[in-house]
Amino acid sequence: MSITTAPTSAKTAEPTTATINTNAAENTTASKQYLKLAGLILGLSTILLLMLLSFVTPLLNSGAKDLPLAVGGPNMVTTKITQGLEAKSPDAFAVTSYSTAEEATEAVRNREAIGAITAGPDGITIVTASAAGTPYSTILKQIGEGLSQTGQPIHYTDVAPLTAKDPSGSAISMLALPMIFGGMSSAVAFSTVFKKSRRKQIIGAIGVAILGGLIASATLYFGFDAFDANFWPTTAIIMLGIAAISLTVLGLNSLLGFAGIGLGAVLMLFVANPLSGLATGAAWLPSPWGTLGQYLPLGAAGTAIRSSAFFDGAAMGQPVTVLVCWIAVGLGLAAAGAWRARR
Repeated sequence: MSITTAPTSAKTAEPTTATINTNAAENTTASKQYLKLAGLILGLSTILLLMLLSFVTPLLNSGAKDLPLAVGGPNMVTTKITQGLEAKSPDAFAVTSYSTAEEATEAVRNREAIGAITAGPDGITIVTASAAGTPYSTILKQIGEGLSQTGQPIHYTDVAPLTAKDPSGSAISMLALPMIFGGMSSAVAFSTVFKKSRRKQIIGAIGVAILGGLIASATLYFGFDAFDANFWPTTAIIMLGIAAISLTVLGLNSLLGFAGIGLGAVLMLFVANPLSGLATGAAWLPSPWGTLGQYLPLGAAGTAIRSSAFFDGAAMGQPVTVLVCWIAVGLGLAAAGAWRARR
């Protein structure tokens, strides 16, 4: 008995057009994801480099260059002092001569000079202002040590001393991050929570500036004894500094959206912060960056705080005006964003 088995043919399924298209789409999507990943890695690494350069470049190029210095006393003596300074430290100082020691000292009190060298019947007096920035006092004391080698009696006087609890003036430099954080965080928080109400965003930012500025100032005055004079004017300046940062970022966000917050962060963190001169004073930074920093919120706030807390308000008008202008710019940007949204 024979059994015949019919041959069985297995039909191999061929890939359809839909399957091919799906695989190609998946490959394309994966490639785009990897390109996006590579772009983020490169972009964030570039930001780190720019951040490093923005902080390190001004620091490495800072120093004694055309520092405004007052020299006062008889013409013959001041000429000799000026020539000696030029010979020993060329281009380090921009010297202004005064006919009397009192005028030169007054120039330091008015923040027209970082210090002074005066000549009188009792010898040479080195006039410093520690609150203007710690590097300047150090340089002037070194000059005094050099002059003492000539046999002349050297006297020292500090017309704007720092407090005993903060002899290095670190409290002023540490104000940068609280002001930036207070301004940036309030802008982000209120623009996120109250997306459809620019009025509430502005009211919230101003409220944080007022309360945050008061808390920061009270902490420095009564908690750390870093400042001891002119509490309310200094407090008002800290409030203005926080408000200038916050309202500017809010305005940029209102006009440009999330990109505006990014732009504001770059401006305040990577430009205004390293150019502020909070730690050393603007004159110590390389030109023209030190001057530019004084037209940005953080630099203007730092200069005004020094003037209020240690110089009885001298030379405070310009930085306060700069802060008010930034607040006005922020409000103007917010208004422009609201107008564009209504169109």
